[in-house]
Amino acid sequence: MEWTVVVSVLAALSGMALGWMGRTRSIRQDAAQDAGTVATLQNNVEYIRRGVDDIRLDQRAQGQMIAALTERVTRLEESYKSLHKRLDRMELEGRN
Repeated sequence: MEWTVVVSVLAALSGMALGWMGRTRSIRQDAAQDAGTVATLQNNVEYIRRGVDDIRLDQRAQGQMIAALTERVTRLEESYKSLHKRLDRMELEGRN
């Protein structure tokens, strides 16, 4: 009877030890997997950040181009208005 009790206790202790080792291994694997996931997410966020910075630079350049075109259109409108005034005067002088 003593051997059965000893074997039962040893079996229970070895079962607990194996369970504890498996749990510890599982925790380590989960931590390594989480670290890999975090690294991937950080890389993705960095890639997105660079893309947004590029878009901002492009948008700023587009804004400058639009401002320059707006200025040119305003000058052309003024020139066009002046030309029409001169043509109107020439027509009036030609009729008289």
